Amino acid sequence: MNLPATDKPTVPIFLACDARFLRYGVVTLASMMEHAAEDRSYAAYFLHADIPADLQAEVTAMARENFSIAFEDVTDYLDSIADKLPLRDYYSKTTYYRLFIAEMHPEFSKAIYIDCDTVVQADPAELYDTDLAGAWLAACHEQAMVQVDEYGDYVERVLGVSRHNFFNAGVLLLNCEELRMHFVLDKFIHFLNVYDFVVTQDEDYLNLICKDHVLFLDQRWNTEVFGEIPYPIEEAKVIHYIMVSKPWHYKDCRFGEIFHAYAKKTKVYPLILEELEGYTDEQKARDAESVKNLLALAVRETNNENNYLNLLNREKRATDRVEILKRIEDYEREGRFDEDVENDPPTKPLLPDDIDYFHRGAAEALKRKVAFSMARNFLNRMIAEKKFIIKEIVGIEHFKALGTGAVITCNHFNALDSFAIQMAYEAAEQKNRSFFRVIREGNYTSFPGFYGFLMRHCNTLPLSSNHRTMHKFTEAAETLLREGHFVLVYPEQSMWWNYRKPKPLKDGAFLLAAKSGVPVLPCFITMQDSDILGEDGFYVQEYTIHVSPPIYPDAALEYRDRIADLRDRNYDVWREIYERVYQLPLTYLTEQKPTGAV
Repeated sequence: MNLPATDKPTVPIFLACDARFLRYGVVTLASMMEHAAEDRSYAAYFLHADIPADLQAEVTAMARENFSIAFEDVTDYLDSIADKLPLRDYYSKTTYYRLFIAEMHPEFSKAIYIDCDTVVQADPAELYDTDLAGAWLAACHEQAMVQVDEYGDYVERVLGVSRHNFFNAGVLLLNCEELRMHFVLDKFIHFLNVYDFVVTQDEDYLNLICKDHVLFLDQRWNTEVFGEIPYPIEEAKVIHYIMVSKPWHYKDCRFGEIFHAYAKKTKVYPLILEELEGYTDEQKARDAESVKNLLALAVRETNNENNYLNLLNREKRATDRVEILKRIEDYEREGRFDEDVENDPPTKPLLPDDIDYFHRGAAEALKRKVAFSMARNFLNRMIAEKKFIIKEIVGIEHFKALGTGAVITCNHFNALDSFAIQMAYEAAEQKNRSFFRVIREGNYTSFPGFYGFLMRHCNTLPLSSNHRTMHKFTEAAETLLREGHFVLVYPEQSMWWNYRKPKPLKDGAFLLAAKSGVPVLPCFITMQDSDILGEDGFYVQEYTIHVSPPIYPDAALEYRDRIADLRDRNYDVWREIYERVYQLPLTYLTEQKPTGAV
C-alpha cells in the first residue's frame, strides 16, 4: 500500500461481526472512510469467525490508497484459549472479540474499536490521537445507566460501579499497552469463570475490570439513540443505534435517515432495504418484549442476594490479607511449611510433547525477545510506581565471581520475587550466560494473555505432575547448568506472603547441583516496611537481596550425603542472615523440629 508521506501513525480500527451483521458494518466502514483525512493512513480489521471469502472480497474492494481493509479470522486464537473459556458458543459471541485485540496485536500501542450498528460523522484519527494519559481505555458514558434508575441501580448494586462512571463499550479507544500490562484478558477470563453477567454481558465485565482506569470522552463520540440527547445530532461524531433502535428494522427509527444516507452509497443497500421492508409486526413485538425483559432482568439481578457484589463482599471477608497471615501462623504451628497458604489456580498436566525446555528455533527466539521486553517494561512500571522496591543488593561480588553455572536458591514470599533475583543476575553482568527460573506447572499451563506469555517464554523451566515430563525437565536443567547457565529454584517449595523467616528446605535444588557438579548460590531477601501504603492496605516492602558465597558440592561425600550437606549449609546461611538482619533468633511455632532445619 502506498501511504501518504507523513510521520503520523496509522490508525488501526477494529470491528467485529458475523456474516449476517456484516452489511451494517459496511455502512459503518463507509461512513468512516468518508470522513477520514487524506493525509493520514488507516487500517480497518473485521474480526470474525464465519464470513465467507466472497463477502470478504466485496468489502476489501472498498479499500483505497490510505485506507486498508482486512478480515481476521479469530478461530485459531479462540481455539488456543478454548479450555479457559466457559462459553460453549464463544465463536458466535462476536461482542467478546474486542477483549482479544490487545493480545492478538502486540504491535499496537493503542487501537479503536467500534460496533457495527454505528455511523461515524468525524475523522477517526481525531479519536485515535486522544491522549490517554495512562488510562486503560477511553469511552463515553452509558446513557441507559444514567437515565434509567433500574439500570443505574443494577450497575451500582451488582458491579459496584457508579452509574455515572459506567461506559458504553460500543466505541472504545483501547490503550493496548496498558491492557496487556494489567492482564485485562486474564482478568476477563477469570471473571467469565467466576460470574455470569447477563444484562450487558461483556460491557459489564469491561466496566468491572477497568473501573477507575477509564478516560471519559465527550459524549458526542458515542451518541446513543436512547433517551435525551442534549445537543443537535449534527454535532454527533458517532451515532450508535443501541438496543432495538435499528434503522434497518424501523422506518421511523430516530436519526435513521442519517444511516440510510450512508447506506445508499454502498453495495449492501438493497439488502438493507429488503430487510427493512420485510421486518414483521411479530418481530417488532418480540423487540418490545425483549426491552421489557432486559429491564426486568436488571431488577432481578439487583435484588439477587447472590449477585456478584454480594458474593465478592463475602469472599473478601474470607480471603483478605489478615486471613492469609492467620493461615500462615496456623501452618507454621502445624509444621506445614511446604504447603501454599493461598489456593493455586486449577491446572492440567504438562505432557512431554507440550514443552521444549531449550526453546529452540527462530520463532521461539523472537517470542523470548518480545517476552523479555514486555517483562522489563512491566518491571520498570512497578518500580516507577513504587510497587516493587529494591533497597540494596549485598554481596553481588559473589555472583560476579562465579565461573561456572549454578543453582540459585531464594526464599519465596511474593509472586514477583523472582524479578529481584533477575535484577541481581543483571547486576552481576554475567554475559553470555543465561538466567532460568523453575516455575510451577499451573503457572505455565493455566495463564493466558500477557502473564501466560511471560510464563512460557521468559526462560522458564516448568515442573510437571507427569513423570516423563519431569525426566525431560531434569535433563534440561542439568544440561543448562553444565553449560554454565544459572537456574533459580525455590527450595522451600511453598510461597507464604511476606513471610520473613527461612522455611525448612527440600532436596530438589541440591540434587540438581550435586548431580550437575555445580555450586549452589544462596540468595536470601530480607524486608522492611516502606512508607508507601499498598492497594491491599499493607505497606509495600523494601527488599534487600543478600547474595552469599557459593556452596560447592563436597566430592568426598556419598551422593545422598552430598545433597544433604548442600541443603544444610544453605539453610545455615539463610538462618545467619535472618538472625543478623532482624536481630531475632530463628524459632518456629511448631513444637516439632521441622524437616530440613538444622
